[in-house]
Amino acid sequence: MSGDGEKSDINKTIIPITSPLYLHPSDNPSLLLTQTVFNGQNYELWADAVKNDLDAKNKLGFVEEEVKKPEIVKGEESLESLAWRQCNAMLKAWLRNVIDPKLHPSITFTVTVAEIWEQLRSRYSAENALECIN
Repeated sequence: MSGDGEKSDINKTIIPITSPLYLHPSDNPSLLLTQTVFNGQNYELWADAVKNDLDAKNKLGFVEEEVKKPEIVKGEESLESLAWRQCNAMLKAWLRNVIDPKLHPSITFTVTVAEIWEQLRSRYSAENALECIN
């Protein structure tokens, strides 16, 4: 906030509703993306359901690493950087809600939702299971 009582530019700018960085007022950390809970055995079914629901919310680009974290310039967090951080945190919460709590320790220290997604895909996808057998 500036010294003259005016709000900073970050508070004057709005994320467009069509942006993947936009969070709808009804989006919250307790949202269940799907009724399918990942239990370590049903990765393909779970991943398909989650990807469909993230696509419907315009957030699929986060797990597919198409929505990159904006760089912070000169120590100043831009609106886009703040929005990206908030979306990433929201999506991490949404994924945790549809992953069996017994599997949470394996994703606890991940920074981005894309890292969670890649860890689960590399560990549990049928494609990788076949590679491990050969």
